[in-house]
Amino acid sequence: MNIFKFSDYDCIGFDLDNTLLKFNLTNMTQLEYDLLTKFLVIQKGYNSKHLLKPLSDFDWDFMQRGLILDLENGNVLKLNSDGIIQAASHGTRPLTAEEISVVYPNKRWKLTDDFYNDMFSTWNGPTSMKMRSLLDYFDLPVSLIFAKLIDTVDEECGKVLNSYDVWPDILSGLEDMFNREQFSLNKGGYFSAIKSEPDKYLHKCNPKTISWLNEVKRNSMTFLLTGSNADFAEFTARYALGENWRDYFDIVVCFAKKPGFFINKRPFVSLLGLEENCIVSSKDLKCGETYSQGNWNDLINFIKIKLAKDDPSCLYIGDNLLQDIYIPVSRMLCDTVAVIAEQVSEGMPYQQSVQEHSKVLNSKYWDSYFSFTKDKMAKDTYWGYIIKTYAKICIPELEFVAQNPMHQKITSFNKINKDCKGYYPSAPISLVTL
Repeated sequence: MNIFKFSDYDCIGFDLDNTLLKFNLTNMTQLEYDLLTKFLVIQKGYNSKHLLKPLSDFDWDFMQRGLILDLENGNVLKLNSDGIIQAASHGTRPLTAEEISVVYPNKRWKLTDDFYNDMFSTWNGPTSMKMRSLLDYFDLPVSLIFAKLIDTVDEECGKVLNSYDVWPDILSGLEDMFNREQFSLNKGGYFSAIKSEPDKYLHKCNPKTISWLNEVKRNSMTFLLTGSNADFAEFTARYALGENWRDYFDIVVCFAKKPGFFINKRPFVSLLGLEENCIVSSKDLKCGETYSQGNWNDLINFIKIKLAKDDPSCLYIGDNLLQDIYIPVSRMLCDTVAVIAEQVSEGMPYQQSVQEHSKVLNSKYWDSYFSFTKDKMAKDTYWGYIIKTYAKICIPELEFVAQNPMHQKITSFNKINKDCKGYYPSAPISLVTL
């Protein structure tokens, strides 16, 4: 039996958004949808007929994390564990198996094959303007908005087109919302909405989780590694963890730009207040400080020095299966724990968060996030395969493990037979037949 224990690690790192900090996903998704659709109508001139209608039950059902956009063909795709296109839609219209095979012979596409073989290979460059993977909860409304834009274009042209070019406009809208300068400028709508009504969009960290973080800090070196800019991270971490949130971490890294943080060699930058100041060499990094940008190689060298160990055992905990799970493990940098809220929403019995997330994390349109069901048998989705292959364990929320001491033994995934035993405290119902 494969056994996992938090106490086995010399150093433990945490993502912030949707890992330590939990969002009200329904409210956040509605906010993002409203901002992005208004941007497309007002700034880019798209017809408002489909975009500005109130979200229907079908609309909520259509959204799912992990979908892949074929930007030129106007299709939304979902892969199984073999990289085969198991389900697809053109715009919001579902495609039959026969229709999928016409566009993608043998239900395969070169770009998704490339993605299947190495997710990072399609992240940047020309390929990123042909295919887009929607990997985190901030991407949830994008699949629906993309699909509605395709419906709009088809309706206006009276036919299905040979190619589409709506993605650059969506990308402009996303940049307008999430550009890091928008927080301090109070522009773009997203950051200003969260600042004005944090209770509507953010959850405070569970007291048990706070106590567990203190235990982790006593037993291991700790770090916070987040893609959020320093000002947004300060606002959200203070809200979720309290005034002394930095005390839980030996070092804090903001605007890390994962997955590049794990692969590239961007230098660390010091902060003057919450503004970037000057480049800092790895030998000058200090405990108790907050930095911006940086890279894994310099961070691990800092950890080695502080622990006086040549090969410290490191663990990173996060929710993005490319940035936080696949890249660190595939590059043999550290072990990982996946935090996947869908594990609760897909039938694992648990308390109040299920109702709040039910609109966002349950999709009958696309079937389970973890598996496809056919003839009463389940087959892993691509994301189910990634979880079992690259994560030590998968949990719905940190508070599930925060109820236990660090030395608690947990069954981890078996990388050979890919069973479900690494889902803690139990696997979603959709996987019980595997």
